[in-house]
Amino acid sequence: IRQIISRAVVSDEVVDIFAAAGLKKPDISILSDEFLTEVRDMPQRNLAVELLQKLLKGEIKARGKRNVVQARSFAELLEQAVRKYQNRAIETAQVIEELIQLARDMRAAGARGEQLGLSNDELAFYDALETNDSAVKVLGDDTLKTIARELVATVRKNVTIDWTIRENVRAQLRVYVKRILRKYGYPPDLQEKATQTVLEQAEVLSEMWVQL
Repeated sequence: IRQIISRAVVSDEVVDIFAAAGLKKPDISILSDEFLTEVRDMPQRNLAVELLQKLLKGEIKARGKRNVVQARSFAELLEQAVRKYQNRAIETAQVIEELIQLARDMRAAGARGEQLGLSNDELAFYDALETNDSAVKVLGDDTLKTIARELVATVRKNVTIDWTIRENVRAQLRVYVKRILRKYGYPPDLQEKATQTVLEQAEVLSEMWVQL
């Protein structure tokens, strides 16, 4: 069986699920409506749940290497849906619909950068800032986008291969981040949490940046 999947890793377990479901040579994309419809129509409902769960976990893991806030949010939603199903709070058909909707939400989230006029890296920092609802209300969308762009430029310029274990470099990055947040009037009581999230995001992205 040959799998072609967009941004998600197909494991041997997923291959086994396809084989058990009798699906032949699936040419799939985890976020395509065609694939999601095919899974919804699987007669083996329990296998459909297992397949969606494993593919969504793979997609979330892949996103976590680029956007920690987005990955964390989707991981929590997936966990909630699966827990309700395991506790028999919802039926099999309902959890399938919830997982399919989650896949569609992930697809929509992937297109947000283009809609906002941000690169993938800028979107990751934008999401790190947007976790605070009050900050969004105070600053507005345009200011948050401006902060995100400046954070990418500043952090990328100052990261090194070993910056996560060099306390002096990490401390300097923290100063840069806080300075940018203050510059644009990010709510003072939320700056520490935002700084922590931004640095966490920087740590993930810097692994790719230093290889370029």
